[in-house]
Amino acid sequence: MSDALDTSALLLPPGPVDLSIIETDAAPGFAGKKKDGKAALAGLGDELADLQERLFAERSVGSERRILLVLQGMDTSGKGGTLRHTVGLVDPQGVRITSFKAPTDEEKQHDFLWRIRHAVPDAGTIGVFDRSHYEDVLVVKVHGWADAEEIERRYDAINAFERELADGGTTIVKCMLHLGVDEQKARLQERLDNPEKHWKYNPGDLDERALWPAYQRAYEIALERTNTDVAPWHVIPADKKWFRNLAIGHLLLEALRSLDLEWPSADFDVEHELRRLAESDPA
Repeated sequence: MSDALDTSALLLPPGPVDLSIIETDAAPGFAGKKKDGKAALAGLGDELADLQERLFAERSVGSERRILLVLQGMDTSGKGGTLRHTVGLVDPQGVRITSFKAPTDEEKQHDFLWRIRHAVPDAGTIGVFDRSHYEDVLVVKVHGWADAEEIERRYDAINAFERELADGGTTIVKCMLHLGVDEQKARLQERLDNPEKHWKYNPGDLDERALWPAYQRAYEIALERTNTDVAPWHVIPADKKWFRNLAIGHLLLEALRSLDLEWPSADFDVEHELRRLAESDPA
């Protein structure tokens, strides 16, 4: 079927990572074309919304289950687009989106995970990290803002943190949006050419682009060191925006399905309440 997507094709295998051999302009696990992909994503909407509402409802009976979607990628890789087109398919009341910018002075006084812990989604919620704790082993490593020993400590701290989350009822879906260097240039060009997109352009993006090889290596190391059983990485080819959205939609749906969500049973006498309702018309 052209709307089926085999997400196993996105799962990063254990061991050393070489991003140069993973295509960015591909649609692994999907046989359809762009129009098929857009239709398939729309087709996920009803089930995504239903399962997300069930997850939200579960917290009324004390469930601690939640989902954390981690979106990590280079500038213009499409984190915002994913939020609009994929996460936007579910009720925003049950979603918490956090975008981690440069740490504030207060945040710098604490361990790098301090601000991350404050953003962990509540029970019953789908949390999204638009950029994440991985900034602290990517940007920091590339710019040399911490020494090698500290970076190594952070890999271990991230693994321990994610295991703690999983043990506490959080299903973690980690997605590295794998963008091609030429595609990034085209997207930056588009932002410069279109006055309506100037607000999205940051001159600092070109400074970071100049460090592309260093970032790719930093990603490879981070992916390898934090690709665990409880929080495996998925590498999402991001040159095709429609495929990026569809792939993450499928991963989110699979995460929700894996919870076997049920509507909470009533903690009151339904028949009694029905009788009361029937008799409740004002005189």
